[in-house]
Order: sequence, then structure tokens, then C-alpha cells
Amino acid sequence: MCGRFVAASPPAEIAAYFGVDEVADTPLEPNFNVAPTSDVYVVYTEGTTRRLDPLHWGLIPSWAKETSVGNRMFNARGETIATKGAFKSSFARRRCIVPVDGFYEWKVVAGQKRKQPYYIHRPDGEPYAFGGLWAQWSGSDSSGDDVVIRSATIITCAPNSKMAELHDRMPLILAPAVWDEWLDPSNTDIEHLSRLVVPAPPELIVFHPVSAEVNNARHRGAHLIDEVELD
Repeated sequence: MCGRFVAASPPAEIAAYFGVDEVADTPLEPNFNVAPTSDVYVVYTEGTTRRLDPLHWGLIPSWAKETSVGNRMFNARGETIATKGAFKSSFARRRCIVPVDGFYEWKVVAGQKRKQPYYIHRPDGEPYAFGGLWAQWSGSDSSGDDVVIRSATIITCAPNSKMAELHDRMPLILAPAVWDEWLDPSNTDIEHLSRLVVPAPPELIVFHPVSAEVNNARHRGAHLIDEVELD
């Protein structure tokens, strides 16, 4: 799964890296501990325009009666995105990339109830391109006003050999060579797209232990990714 990540790069840098045409004028603050239900930067195509916008992290299907369903849809299992009702329409036409600087995973400590958090990132310092899905929901808020919410989820898949040292799942990481076809809403070749949902090469993964302070999503500072010594 992927439940926490780092999003600290400026939007202009993200836009340049992913070839974005338009950037939202509502920038997000750097956050070294992004948690579900936060707004996160998402790269997606609308019409022929590649956009970078903040979307709600936790996919809310267009047919949902309440927005709260998104609270548990921050991840989507790659094995079922083509068939599961909450995700299949988005997989067909509303795929996206969630750019992240790195992410966290927790490893079971033998003989203890606690889990040790680790920070995972690319060895070259480049951002990850997490494969995701997005949706648009329209309805009324608690005040009865009409609202439109765009939301996203991060796809997960089986781990590569490196990630398997920490967890039995990992985020889908897309290579630059497939970004265009992944983001193209006119591409509805589900069979081919499904073949892109595979573990990333293990050489893209390095990690080190970090402070348990990351367990609390209220902590968002850059110190959270600093390596700590294990007992």
C-alpha cells in the first residue's frame, strides 16, 4: 500500500519534469508527510491539455452518495482496477500521475508490536511517477451549496525484490516512456494498459530508517526523512 509520501518540490519544477501545459494557481505547501484526505498534486490530461492541479487524495466515484467514501479509497489494487466498480471507469479514461519525492513504509520488527518506518526514494533524487486514477464528483456540501470535487487514488501492485524487504505491496511507478499513453484519455486499450501495472525495477528503490515521528501526520517537516540509527 501507499499511505504516506513526501511532496516538497515546487510546482514549476514538477510541471517542467512532467511536460505540463497548465499549472493551477493554488500552490500547495511543501509537505514531508502527506496523508490520505489531503490535497495532492496530480498530473492528468483534460481534453488535449496536460494539467497539474491539487486533487483530493481519496477517490470519490461520480456515483457516490457521500464524499466520505473517498476516505478509504486512497489506494487501488492494480489487479482489480479494470473490473472494480469504483475504479473501472477511471481506469478506462481518467488515469493520472501522482508525482512524489519519496514515500514511507513500515516494517514489522521481530518480537515487537511496533513497526519501524522507512523512507523510500530514488537513488538519483528524481521524483517518482506514481500511477493513479482520478474522478469528478458533483453534489451538495453540508451547507447545501453545489460543489465539484476532483479526487485521485494511487494504484498499488506486487512488490519488486527490494520493496519486498519492507512490505508485500508497492505503489505503481511509471517509466517516462509510458507517461504519454497512460495520460491519454482517448487510449481505452484496457488490455494493454493493464500490462503496465507491474513492479518497478528494484534499482529504483533505496531506503533508510527514519524517526517514528512520521507516524503522526501532523508532523510535516523536512527532518522526517533524515536517517536514524536502529537500536
